[in-house]
Amino acid sequence: MKISNYLFGFFMMASAATAQAQSQAPNLPPQAQAAIQAQTGRPAAATPAAPAPATKAEKDLESGYVLGPDDTVEISVLGQPEFQTRARVRANGTVQLPFIGEQKVAGETALTLAPKIADKLRAGGYYSKPVVNIEITGFSSRYVTLLGAVAQSGLQPVDRSYRLSEIIARAGGIRETGADFITLTRADGTQKDYPFEKLATGGPADDPVVNPGDKIYVPEADLFYIYGQVNAPGVYPIRSGSGAMTVRKAIARGAGFTAAGSPKRIKLYRDGQEQKADLDMTVKPGDVFVVGERAF
Repeated sequence: MKISNYLFGFFMMASAATAQAQSQAPNLPPQAQAAIQAQTGRPAAATPAAPAPATKAEKDLESGYVLGPDDTVEISVLGQPEFQTRARVRANGTVQLPFIGEQKVAGETALTLAPKIADKLRAGGYYSKPVVNIEITGFSSRYVTLLGAVAQSGLQPVDRSYRLSEIIARAGGIRETGADFITLTRADGTQKDYPFEKLATGGPADDPVVNPGDKIYVPEADLFYIYGQVNAPGVYPIRSGSGAMTVRKAIARGAGFTAAGSPKRIKLYRDGQEQKADLDMTVKPGDVFVVGERAF
């Protein structure tokens, strides 16, 4: 499946979250609350609570899922109903099989394990030409840890070779309040940030294969708040994109000025202080903008 298909899930998540974010606002200084109430006719809402927030080589993944403790396998011989078993891999990496007893399966894939079991059945005289089928029905030993601003955080099983974008998509996508980059920490402790834009549109180097034991973290984005004479007032994440977020871009995120809105009457509340804002100023985390009406 192409990456573009996975992005559809991202955008669906974003649409739902935007509606929710626009109904929320920060604990504003009294001056800002008064200005917002004067512009909108209703007081600002309270700040939304922030949501609460462990390798194998890639070639192993590409050759198939490698069995480990607590995985579950179904092993059968074609046309031989007496040799059919479902077992959980023990802590020592073995399973108990009919006729041939305890067999080590940890470190094997379905493709490498099947001929080994067939050889032992043939050598033991049980079947002359056994056709062994192995299916892995439970994946527990190989996973990545996914945390942060995603729809469903937790452990994601790695049953084949997955790229970073695929793991994010399996978790339901990034929330609207998520940052525009993803932090990938390898099992050996090395860490790198991957911009979401490049993850979605770049090449393989921008969307790496993840390995069991990796940790993926999507931090919460820094937020700004915009009220008054804009078409979509509310709370928005600061997105850098191709450059710094400016007041001009912030107004665009708020769907632009209303017919009565004035670009010359934008008040900024930063660190509890009121000041006048111009369209080319850089937006900082926690900024509150109140757009006033133009003079007629």
